[in-house]
Amino acid sequence: MRPHLFVPLLALGLAACASAPPPAVSADLRGTGDLGVVIERAAGRVQVVEHSHDSRLGTVEGLGDLSHAHVAFSRDGRYAYVFGRDGGLTKVDLLTRRIDRRIVQAGNSIGGSVSQDGRLVVAQNYEPGGIKAFDADTLELLADVPAEYAPGKFSRVVGLADVSGQRFVYALFDADEIRITDFTNPRQPVTTRFPAGRQPYDGLVTPDGRYFIAGLFGEDGLSLLDLWQPQAGARKILAGYGKGEEKLPVFKMPHLRGWAMAGGQAWLPAIGRHEVLVADARSWAESARIPVKGQPVFVMARPDGRQVWVNFAFPDNEWVQVIDTLEKRVVHTFSPGKAVLHMEFTPRGEAVWLSSRDSNRISVVDTASFALRRELPADAPSGIFFTARGQRIGF
Repeated sequence: MRPHLFVPLLALGLAACASAPPPAVSADLRGTGDLGVVIERAAGRVQVVEHSHDSRLGTVEGLGDLSHAHVAFSRDGRYAYVFGRDGGLTKVDLLTRRIDRRIVQAGNSIGGSVSQDGRLVVAQNYEPGGIKAFDADTLELLADVPAEYAPGKFSRVVGLADVSGQRFVYALFDADEIRITDFTNPRQPVTTRFPAGRQPYDGLVTPDGRYFIAGLFGEDGLSLLDLWQPQAGARKILAGYGKGEEKLPVFKMPHLRGWAMAGGQAWLPAIGRHEVLVADARSWAESARIPVKGQPVFVMARPDGRQVWVNFAFPDNEWVQVIDTLEKRVVHTFSPGKAVLHMEFTPRGEAVWLSSRDSNRISVVDTASFALRRELPADAPSGIFFTARGQRIGF
């Protein structure tokens, strides 16, 4: 080819490339950042939902006993790991809406979490008591860490949370302990034990991953472990918050995993009391008590921290209250349905999804106006989990 013809032909080729139509894209191709699952506990299935348009995408069947189910997510948000009461661990592909893998790893399980690097899935078990680590891709068992606290005695494990350094922290209800297990070498985990107080019933990690707090069922107060300085041991905080007062019967244990950090304060459900406790997040000293309608179960902060939403145990479980964290008072009370079991905020907090088990529906509520945005039918729904959890510590 003569040199003077090369440039025009090259330009023609580039123009043809620039004007070529883009390749066809399947209507089903989508990202995972706005996806989530809703547990349909009685049916043993999950709904796959999306919160950009508040819609249901489909269902996945065959997940076993979901009467007490928890969900964690893969690092990329594509897979949901569903932990069932029957010990089932199911890896669900949210894009294809199919079961990728499923195992039954225990007799009675109440949850689990995913490691910092996303390579491990760890389950916490009642029976047999302990935790187990699995390969996140294949669900191959890598380690079994029994919660043995005396010869032949194994504790129920609660409050499991992932923290930095491939570690998991959890509480032993029957052993009055907090433990940290390091899975840097997944097949040779190392566990450290700390006395925690009587009957730790649930646990949580602060959003920065520094503190683990276990609620104590056997005594007033909570047990706090500084994960930056675990060698100092656990210490008691908010001790005696109900001392000298008559306790109410406890109809449902509160869930500390749904606690709130807002405005430099920790907002916590009080056991057997119609109060939300407020503590300074530096000193952990009590700073306020907010009277509420019933015994709080979940006390959850909107992502910006300006509101705290509270649901309740029976007989007040049709109600939800909203606390203004600046004014420290209830500013809104409403009933989205019968037996409100769970709440989940969209990642930036413009809306909250609420499950009403006995009304068989999900309500999507605007958090600024409290207006109902949408209702979605669901079969006895309970937990609601969005993939944004996969990017947070302690979930």
